[in-house]
Amino acid sequence: MNTAPASAHVSSALSPSKQRKPLVFITGASSGLGQALAQEYAQRGWRLALVARRLEVMEQWRTAHGLSADQCVLYAADVAQPDSIRAVALQCISDLGLPDVVIASAGISHGIDTAEWDDLGAFEHIWATNNRGLAATMIPFMKPMRARKSGCLVGVASVAGVRGLPGHAAYCSSKAGVIAYCESLRGDLRGSGVSVVTLSPGFIRTAMTAKNPFSMPFLMDADRFAAKAYRAIEQRRSYVVIPWQMGWLGRLLRILPDWVFDRALAGRGKKPRHHSS
Repeated sequence: MNTAPASAHVSSALSPSKQRKPLVFITGASSGLGQALAQEYAQRGWRLALVARRLEVMEQWRTAHGLSADQCVLYAADVAQPDSIRAVALQCISDLGLPDVVIASAGISHGIDTAEWDDLGAFEHIWATNNRGLAATMIPFMKPMRARKSGCLVGVASVAGVRGLPGHAAYCSSKAGVIAYCESLRGDLRGSGVSVVTLSPGFIRTAMTAKNPFSMPFLMDADRFAAKAYRAIEQRRSYVVIPWQMGWLGRLLRILPDWVFDRALAGRGKKPRHHSS
């Protein structure tokens, strides 16, 4: 195995006997949706290349789930730092081969008060992670996948990208950006053999939603989300909302007149602010 670049840290590599199994590359794999997707793919016999900032958390998860170092390779990187995620993407290709599926799952969410200058740093961090980080995750794989004429790039968006919610300007706008980016990318890659799938979760039971001070209709466990997401990716669905009920709610929100939408959200709880100094 080649030595990892200075900005990348790798834990284990796969033996040649495992090379025939399909490979999935997942960011944000230390918690939440990324971790649930990793478990789903592991159960289905895929090789895993998992990426997150917290290498030690992924190592604990791998051990707890009885996954061998052959089956599951871990990389430490921060998608908000483009050179960091590019380094591990290239290292993955060198170590394990070109993935069959790449899932850009890493994302963060904070409440934002757009009237507060101090919140601008948190706003920028959300966009750096959720948008630039998603693009930086996918770009290293695009040309090799096009050359191979196969592969699937998956962006994790959110129903929150359908309309802006009070107190969530950064998160909602970032997820709207994910939806638009993946739609544009799908057009760019049309006819290349490379598919683009947009997953748009509703409310999923994770650490990110645990402190939401408002009702969360159709709340779904992360493992159920991952099972449905796996099927959607295998079917190469261009855009899917999970759970499906949130898809209908999203369609309703999209067509509501502004005055009805604004009144319906009046007094709704907001996620706690988090600003950077």
